Amino acid sequence: MNPSTPLARRSTLSGSLGLGEKLFASSDERRFVRDIEDGLERVEAGLVEEVRFADDLADVTTRYLLEAGGKRVRPTLTLLVAQLGTGVNERVLQAARAIELTHLASLYHDDVMDEAQQRRGVPTAQHVWGNSVAILTGDLLFARASSLIAGLGEKAMLIQASTFERLCLGQLHETIGPRDGEDHIEHYLGVLADKTGSLIAAAAQVGVLFSDADDAYEACVVEFGEKIGIAFQLVDDVIDLAERKDGTGKTAGTDLRAGVATLPVLYLRRDAQTDADAAAFLERIEAGIASGDDALLASLVAELRGHEVTQRTMTDARRWAAEAVAALDPLPAGPVKKALTRFADTIVERSR
Repeated sequence: MNPSTPLARRSTLSGSLGLGEKLFASSDERRFVRDIEDGLERVEAGLVEEVRFADDLADVTTRYLLEAGGKRVRPTLTLLVAQLGTGVNERVLQAARAIELTHLASLYHDDVMDEAQQRRGVPTAQHVWGNSVAILTGDLLFARASSLIAGLGEKAMLIQASTFERLCLGQLHETIGPRDGEDHIEHYLGVLADKTGSLIAAAAQVGVLFSDADDAYEACVVEFGEKIGIAFQLVDDVIDLAERKDGTGKTAGTDLRAGVATLPVLYLRRDAQTDADAAAFLERIEAGIASGDDALLASLVAELRGHEVTQRTMTDARRWAAEAVAALDPLPAGPVKKALTRFADTIVERSR
C-alpha cells in the first residue's frame, strides 16, 4: 500500500497550480517562486510526519492517500497568499499542513459516501479496508489537523471549525438533495461552495492571517477562494464527459453513469420542463442509464458532451473564475496577484 513516496517528487507552482516558469521573469519573481517551492517541500515533509501513528494499521491507512499523490493546491495557495505579508514562516507552514490534512481527511469520508472505487489512481481506502476503517482514518486525520490548528490560536480554530461545519453541511445537502420548492441549480452551487470552495477559501485566508499581511486582503482572497472552488468543480462536470486520452483508464461520463446530477444534467432537466427536444433527450439518457448498455451510454455521453447545456456549464465556470479574479482588485500589483489570476485562467483551460 505504498503507491509513491511524497518526498521523491518536488512540489512546484507548475505542478500545483499549473503556473509555468515563464510567468515569473524577473529575479525578484524567481525568488518569490523559490520561496514558495521551498515551503512546499517543508509542508510535504511535515505532512509525512503528521500521518505517522504508533498503531500499525493507522500508520498505513493514514499514509495511503497522501502517498498516492495529489497536487497540494490548498497549501500552495496558503504559501502563495502569504507572500502578501512576511512570506513563508513556521506558522504559515503549520496552517498549510492543517489545511491539507483537513482536505485529505475529507477525501476518505467522501469516498465512503460516494461509494467511489478509485482515488488518485489507486483503489479507495474503503475498497481496501472497508467503510469503518476508512471513516475512522478520516477522523484520525481531522484530529491531527485540529491539533495543528489549536496551536495557532483562537481565530485559526474558528476558521477550522467553520470550514469543517461547511464541509459536513455540503455533504449532507448533497446526500439529501434539494428540498421541495428549492431551485435545483442553486442547491447544487451551494453544495459546491460548501464542499470545495470553503476549504480553498480557508487556505487563502490563513495565508493572510499568519504572514501578518494587511487585514484588508483577507476578505478578497476568501472570496477568490470560494468562487474559484466553484469554477473548478464546474469544469470537472465538463471534464467528466470528455473522452479519456490521459491514460487514467477512467470512463467518460462516470458521474452520468452513476446517476449523479452534475450541472449539464440539471440544466437539461430544467429545459425539459418547457422544451420537447430536451425532454426527449433526458428520457433517452435515463433509459440508457437504466439499461446499463455501455455502447448506448457512450453514445449518450458523446451527445451530451456536444450539447448546449454542457457549453452553458463551461460558460458558467468561466464566469465564476472571472468573478474570482475581480475579487482580487484590492490586492497590490505583483507576483501574488499575477499568480492568482493565472491560476484562475488555468482552471478553465484544463482538460483533466
